[in-house]
Amino acid sequence: MVPAADSFIYRTMRCDSITVTALFAAAGKRRYGRGMAADGRRHVLAIGGGMLMPRDAVPLHIEYAMELSGTATPNLCVLNTAIGDDPNVYLRFYDRLAPTQARVRHLALFPMPNVSDPEDLLMSQDIIFVGGGSVANMVAVWRVHRIDEILRKAWQAGIVLAGSSAGGICWFEAGTTDSFGVRLRAFTDGLGMLAGSFCPHYNSEPQRRPLYRRLVADGTLPGGIACDDGVAGHFADDALAEMVGDQPGSSGYRVRPDGAGGSAETPLPTRYLGA
Repeated sequence: MVPAADSFIYRTMRCDSITVTALFAAAGKRRYGRGMAADGRRHVLAIGGGMLMPRDAVPLHIEYAMELSGTATPNLCVLNTAIGDDPNVYLRFYDRLAPTQARVRHLALFPMPNVSDPEDLLMSQDIIFVGGGSVANMVAVWRVHRIDEILRKAWQAGIVLAGSSAGGICWFEAGTTDSFGVRLRAFTDGLGMLAGSFCPHYNSEPQRRPLYRRLVADGTLPGGIACDDGVAGHFADDALAEMVGDQPGSSGYRVRPDGAGGSAETPLPTRYLGA
């Protein structure tokens, strides 16, 4: 029996002992010349905002994403939909990555797509990086242009996905956001590639921690991962592999309902990428 087309896009399943992930990788390599990441797994790097972008060095999280891709000359595409495709932000990204061997492109959707075939561009990458801003606006615009479907397809094909703040929340089911105004609120319309919720800026915005813990406690948000600025949750396939940071002393946390009407917060070991 041949699985429905949607099965290939929306989940990994087995068919005659060949995983759909492997089928995606093979198809992607034939069409685009790109394949799975170096270790054959799917990778997401969800950064809690505040990512360091030094003028005199490659950002550590980008360097790490390049390592995960397994190629010395990765194709890397940047999306800054969440901030309305501000050209200055794209220019800064190009500038910071100029010393690397990465072949950098960007996908802008405002006022219209800057390429004729966004799927061809995104599926030709080794790394896709998503910047911060309004996660609610970003995901809404993505859905109009079917970018959400393409990103899921890219994830299944083994293209490394990374992003900061809004670009970290989007891969999960839900998170905390200021997309709707100054007051932080719950966001529950994520892409859902990764189960649970994500909270960025855990140590830099005073209201993030108490709000996130309250929303997890009352069931508004599912339990999940919280990250200090500069800390990222690195997910391999569907599971958390490790926490990594670009600043010493920062940390990540697992937050879950405690079964008694509250929430429990557990610090997670965080590896400093600059060591």
